[in-house]
Amino acid sequence: MSNVLVTYFSASGVTKRVAEGIANENGYDIFEIVPQEIYTPEDLDWTDKNSRSTIEMNDRKFRPPIKETCDVSGYDTVVIGFPVWWYTAPTIINTFIESVDLSGKKIKAFCTSGGSGIDKCVSDLAGTYPELDFKKGMRFMGDVSKAKEWIENE
Repeated sequence: MSNVLVTYFSASGVTKRVAEGIANENGYDIFEIVPQEIYTPEDLDWTDKNSRSTIEMNDRKFRPPIKETCDVSGYDTVVIGFPVWWYTAPTIINTFIESVDLSGKKIKAFCTSGGSGIDKCVSDLAGTYPELDFKKGMRFMGDVSKAKEWIENE
């Protein structure tokens, strides 16, 4: 077991490829955050006010159920990856955070996005969970060559 766990939620496969690249290239363990009900393309239609993702993101208290969680007790650093939805982390990330004990862990969030950055995502998560130690996040566009340095340094 490495001292770093890479966790991620991916709706379309982009974040999955980045997370797998980070884990595989650096020997980190990996865990996929899987919703109980997989998102369909219709669910992800951000232009539809009645799509599942729009409804969920409009209710910041909603926690989409996940299939399973994992034991993070053996890790000092937990990396959490996700696509940016509505300029922040999808609410399923809150479900995961609330399902594990991240106290005392260094938390590094990364996002995949063609336009939005990570800073607001990390700020929102840190504001929701002020007791947790969120570090500077990073946005990846496919190239994960800087991941190890970012994860293992403050």
